[in-house]
Amino acid sequence: MTMPEAQPLHAQPSNADPTATDFPALRVANLAKSYDLPTSLLSRISNRGEKATLRALDGVELQLNRGEILALVGESGSGKSTLAKILVGSTTATAGEIQYHGAPMPARRGKDDSRRIQMVFQDPYSSLNPRLTVGAMLRELLLLHAIVAAKQVRQESKRLLNLVGLEEDALDAYPSQFSGGQRQRIAIARALAVRPDILIADEPVSALDVSVQATVLDLFASLRRDLGLSILFVAHNLAVVQHLSDRVAVMYLGRIVEVAETAELFRNPRHPYTRALIDSIPRMSAGSVTEAFQLEGEPPSPFDVPSGCRFNPRCPYAVDACRTTDPVLEAVAPAHLSACIRATELTELAVARV
Repeated sequence: MTMPEAQPLHAQPSNADPTATDFPALRVANLAKSYDLPTSLLSRISNRGEKATLRALDGVELQLNRGEILALVGESGSGKSTLAKILVGSTTATAGEIQYHGAPMPARRGKDDSRRIQMVFQDPYSSLNPRLTVGAMLRELLLLHAIVAAKQVRQESKRLLNLVGLEEDALDAYPSQFSGGQRQRIAIARALAVRPDILIADEPVSALDVSVQATVLDLFASLRRDLGLSILFVAHNLAVVQHLSDRVAVMYLGRIVEVAETAELFRNPRHPYTRALIDSIPRMSAGSVTEAFQLEGEPPSPFDVPSGCRFNPRCPYAVDACRTTDPVLEAVAPAHLSACIRATELTELAVARV
């Protein structure tokens, strides 16, 4: 009997060229996601029969380069998790295109395509089946995708656990027998079992104790280094990703409003919303800049996006043009993109405000 051949570590889809290094690992172009929500009779009468539409994503442009860690940050409700679900294939976009290594990724993915982009979820306990041992979970994936032959499953499972800092005896235990940090490591091992080359980490440390967060962040950094993974790390706190990511993309109300290398973004933010997120990071020092720039109010409803710049109702630098001009994401400095018509003035304005 012929055993299935072990899958290569980073298999590419048939229509992607694995030798074409000029393409990013993942590219999103004009991605949109809308939901038509059911309405009551009274609402239909008052809206003249129009359905209420929630625009979760509205023209998202983003690229994840090969072998980098790109942080995606923004407040709750900005659309980060929706984007992550579309990238991993569990939700279908309303419009736009996703390219994987330069080739279009189909909206409906087969087994082979789906394993190339894997997600690590926020809550490690609810994402693991409590009725299966760790070994049974990994065995199921390894055999379903023909990653290794049946006789090699335990050895491969041990290798996966070692990658995330766990020992072989974890294979015979259930999720309830582990701490939160250990469960998240198991969830990461499960994602790696099918040998993806892209990981989507959807707020993977927000449910963990602060003392454990740093070790999990270090794990992602080591996996990128050892396996050459490309990682999209979703977070709502810039402080979490400051020392992990190569670049940062800032999201607000369904759009990317700024993208830059991490050091550059912290040194010279070119969008008022990014400045507000940076200033909201707690600091153990007198005269913290958290007092220098504070946002007022809540983000607008995605059912009723403001005209012009969608950040203008909360922006202290907004002028009349901000209420009529919908800014596009464009270069304001080398490798630095911003969707703000006053991006070039922001540094001076911020200094004057302080």
